[in-house]
Amino acid sequence: MDELVVRTEVYADPEEVYEFLLDFPQYANYSEYLREVRTVTGDGGPGTRYALTFAWWKISYTARSEVTGVDPPARIDWEITKDIDAGGCWRVTPATSDDAGDDTSDDADRSDDAPCEVALEVEFDPGSASSDALDLPRLVSFDWVLKKAIPLIRDEAERVVERAVQDLEGSRRNVDLDVYVDSDRI
Repeated sequence: MDELVVRTEVYADPEEVYEFLLDFPQYANYSEYLREVRTVTGDGGPGTRYALTFAWWKISYTARSEVTGVDPPARIDWEITKDIDAGGCWRVTPATSDDAGDDTSDDADRSDDAPCEVALEVEFDPGSASSDALDLPRLVSFDWVLKKAIPLIRDEAERVVERAVQDLEGSRRNVDLDVYVDSDRI
């Protein structure tokens, strides 16, 4: 399995961050390639299913996902339910007392609250991707599409986290991201 983790600090209450992240349909606002997230069934909790429509180059694809578990306000687990072995979670970690005492940065101006950490964690197996899932243009191989699309995952994850932080905080700022990649493809 390939793994990608994007972490950052958010100057917002952990419960507010959790509720914000639980609203999967809004993710289309933060992504370059995700055009729509439609709720198929559920209310955001475990068992909620979504249809995520992606568009890139000449390809459009609707992935199916499901929320597999929640631990408010700390964690939201999800998985892709067809065409590829993939899943992940959002983690929200409240600030520690050490974080609260650090007022030396310009970040301290943003809020009286200490930052909480937010992490988007994704695991996927590109080899499990179904070549039957896409209606490809003539003379375009599925392997070529994978080779071009997989490197976009990191940029897309970073973009989603950065834009979500800006909405949560209500202002634009340079968002420092801590990115961990365990893959030779991303």
